[in-house]
Amino acid sequence: MRIGIVIGRIGGVDGVALETEKWIAVLKKMGHQVYIISGEFEQWVMERPYHYLFPVLSFFSPEAEWGQRKAFYDIDMDPQPLFEHVEKTSEIIYKKLDKWVKFNKIDVLLSENASALPCHLSMGIGIKKLVERSKIPTVTHDHDFHWERGNRYVSGHKEINDFLDANFPLILPGVKHAVINTFGVETFKKRFNIDATLVPNVMDFNTPYGIPTPQNELFLRQVGVAADEIPLLQVTRIVRRKGIETAISLLDKLNDKKLKLVITGNPNDDENLEYYNELVDQIYDLNLMNQVIFASSKVLNHKDLSDVYAHGRACTYFSTYEGFGNAFVEAVLAKKPIFVNNYKPVFMQDIGNKGFNTVMIEDSELTNNKVQEMADIIYDPDLCKEIGEYNFKIGKQYFSYEILEEKLRILFDFK
Repeated sequence: MRIGIVIGRIGGVDGVALETEKWIAVLKKMGHQVYIISGEFEQWVMERPYHYLFPVLSFFSPEAEWGQRKAFYDIDMDPQPLFEHVEKTSEIIYKKLDKWVKFNKIDVLLSENASALPCHLSMGIGIKKLVERSKIPTVTHDHDFHWERGNRYVSGHKEINDFLDANFPLILPGVKHAVINTFGVETFKKRFNIDATLVPNVMDFNTPYGIPTPQNELFLRQVGVAADEIPLLQVTRIVRRKGIETAISLLDKLNDKKLKLVITGNPNDDENLEYYNELVDQIYDLNLMNQVIFASSKVLNHKDLSDVYAHGRACTYFSTYEGFGNAFVEAVLAKKPIFVNNYKPVFMQDIGNKGFNTVMIEDSELTNNKVQEMADIIYDPDLCKEIGEYNFKIGKQYFSYEILEEKLRILFDFK
């Protein structure tokens, strides 16, 4: 089949983009032709005619930014101008998508989170118009939802909140929904009486990853980790729910100048850099300026992430909330021990119950016993290797490309 993917951005290191790349790899392996229309291709090498850049779809486009500001941040007394903006822009998006679908003879549409999370209102409505009017078979890959994000997608206008409930996620006859956790399956059943398909985030356990090589042995030196220092890795974007302040507190409690915390992600999604600045203040207050490294300028794609993992000792992952936990499975793939917070609503229900060997804390609390458990691992390279090998076997059993292929065969069967 010809499968057309609609996505806001691809080619970067955010969870939606990374997971979409894996779907693409497996769908191609299954023999499908994959076409992509995106607002940004970041580090992705575009290939015609399969890839089409449509900047309006970018989350950072004026169309998306204005819609977000007027819906959630700088709202007007009258919401009507916002609705007019969404109607006008969504019609532009619909017409482009319709033309793109027809030109490429797309058989099935795949909406990558754009129909679930309202981070681009006009894009979500444009996709809905396409599906309603063309009746094209559609799969929505729903990573997370507006009601799971606290106040982020709550407007001061009831009309806007009702609008979100009516349009996100995309509920139409014949649309198949793939969700990334058990909570999502339960939510779809409870809210919409729809049986969504659980498709966990996966990794390619058949391809070496995070392996030390002569080419990457200097990678951490280039970001500021000396040969006699021990790097702990925080492989996430800089947004509040990632719990990075807990990793910084761990560094303080371990009280060893030889430890370095390498934070790979950028703060691009941190509104007004509020959380990032709080972290900087924390680092300054604890006198950890020489031990915390912001390395996003060196980590631009999946290969760079692999190079970071290659020489890291262990990973911190103290998130308070995740739709799944891509970075957890990634650390498993790289055979690195993981220190994790029991994040809601997913960890124990979808990952922690599989038997992984981790040090897990509750409610972001670093007790003395837990800190000692982490120290015992950090300072024992042989134990790190043993834990890494053990977790890798479990990860391959539950979160491999083979598991993904089984799920996709079901989702894309529209006969």
